[in-house]
Amino acid sequence: MRGALEIAADVKAGRTSAEAVVRQTLADIGQRNPALNAFTLVLVDQALADARRLDASIASGAPAGVLAGVPFAVKNLFDIQGVTTLAGSIIRRDAPPAARDAPLIARLKAAGAILVGALNMDEFAYGFVTENAQYGPTHNPHDLARIAGGSSGGSASATAAGLVPLALGSDTNGSIRVPAGLCGVFGLKPTFGRLDREGVFPFVDSLDHAGPFARNVADLAAAYDVMADPGAAVGPNLEALAAGPLRVGVLGGWFTEGAFPEVLASLALAGEALGGTFGVELPGAEAARSAAFCLTTYEGARLHLADIMARAHEYDPAVRDRLRAGTMVPDDVVNLARAWRVMFRNELKCSFAGYDILLAPTTPCPAPLIGQATMMLDGQPVSVRRNLGAYTQPISFIGLPVVAAPVNRPGLLPVGVQIIAPAWREDLALAAALRLERLGVVAAHAPKGVT
Repeated sequence: MRGALEIAADVKAGRTSAEAVVRQTLADIGQRNPALNAFTLVLVDQALADARRLDASIASGAPAGVLAGVPFAVKNLFDIQGVTTLAGSIIRRDAPPAARDAPLIARLKAAGAILVGALNMDEFAYGFVTENAQYGPTHNPHDLARIAGGSSGGSASATAAGLVPLALGSDTNGSIRVPAGLCGVFGLKPTFGRLDREGVFPFVDSLDHAGPFARNVADLAAAYDVMADPGAAVGPNLEALAAGPLRVGVLGGWFTEGAFPEVLASLALAGEALGGTFGVELPGAEAARSAAFCLTTYEGARLHLADIMARAHEYDPAVRDRLRAGTMVPDDVVNLARAWRVMFRNELKCSFAGYDILLAPTTPCPAPLIGQATMMLDGQPVSVRRNLGAYTQPISFIGLPVVAAPVNRPGLLPVGVQIIAPAWREDLALAAALRLERLGVVAAHAPKGVT
């Protein structure tokens, strides 16, 4: 499976054409997507036309972008010009087509990347499983009987399967990091507000992030640099940071309670490789997660209130019931949750006083089976849908940048680690991920039967 920068280098050097790359990508999607159900829309004609235009531009001597000829796809809550933005729901099927591409798509296209389609997700991004009642479940390419995670499950599955080298997703409570961990790819949740969310259908305005998936750190960083404002680019400094000293803390307490043995072993492997200090406590993480739940259901319910009142029968039942519950959350509870966010943010600032990076597991377990309602944590049956984000929610609650990195476990179900950096320091998280990748501690592996 070729990476994004490798493809771009071949296109720019004339060793292949963008059209040839896109034709092969479309053929792969046609052959393999039926088993994965990662794509909900494939833009065959548009992608080929864009590829031909790029090839003609390169042939004329015009400069080619850093992602020239690289196929990518986006979670279907991103606006695509001329396409109705469904956000995983039939409720939006009659909405007018988007008038323009979301700015993040436009930036990737300006760098030469070719959009090939839209990807499956939990309805309105409310979930961790991508078992969509209307569009079906997305399957994990490492074991088709298992979930891809969510809510950006299509993005992670398509990237892990090698259908595209880059994809975009969104993350409110862990919706980039959870599927990245379960599918064994890299995902970046940037600092809250770092990447433009215009043209991304909202879920919880105070918690929503947009970010990329890739199969290696260099591709992840390149996609981020293209989408970020120039002053936030990490490329020029990434090598130096990866080679320099990093003070690493490995979170314990809440972030290890209930974790499966292979998850704890993977966290230990990453922490030891970076010379980390183990058992770092983050007081208030459990309360932060509870507060995130409150804000999620409260804000989500208000966004959907009119449709819940008029068209409840058209919602995915699992989403509908949580949104209905959100209409009953009192304002004073939400005010307490918002106050706790300020206090918890200050707690984490204190933790970062001694560390550049904090490590935590991405999920408590490898991917559960599709349709599995409960899993065992600490000897107790708990909801799969509710608890896959146990370790991600406290971090997105305060908007910190995180790289989800797949631990190097060839032939086994993927598990991942979160590499957490202070606000606005995506460069530190990516540098630590690059160091772990070069040490052989993290790596994205092709699913069986895929090369």
